[in-house]
Amino acid sequence: MTIERGEIYFVNLNPVQGKEQAGKRPVLVLSIDAINQLPLVVTVIVGTKSTNIKRDYATNVIVSPAESGLPLETVFLCFQIRSLDRNRFSDRSVGKLSPSKMLEVEETIRYCLGL
Repeated sequence: MTIERGEIYFVNLNPVQGKEQAGKRPVLVLSIDAINQLPLVVTVIVGTKSTNIKRDYATNVIVSPAESGLPLETVFLCFQIRSLDRNRFSDRSVGKLSPSKMLEVEETIRYCLGL
């Protein structure tokens, strides 16, 4: 299976602890393709339905269905960075972000991490 940077997958994030996002969620692949081709973990950020977010925070990126391939407007929580085993991923992605939207995600991650 090929996993590429910018692709979106539905992944079961359980088990979790505390305030981590739980259950089957959309995740956006952040790790570079050179790493994604190796038998390593895949680094992602977690998404949630926009109706779950009460305010617009500088740590979030809102993505429309047209931009993501997801059925609903989704908020990617750029402070919720996780590395996941490849076995959590389905055989194909549900969508892929454009380079311009990925740039917005990258800028938001830099903000979240103070880079």
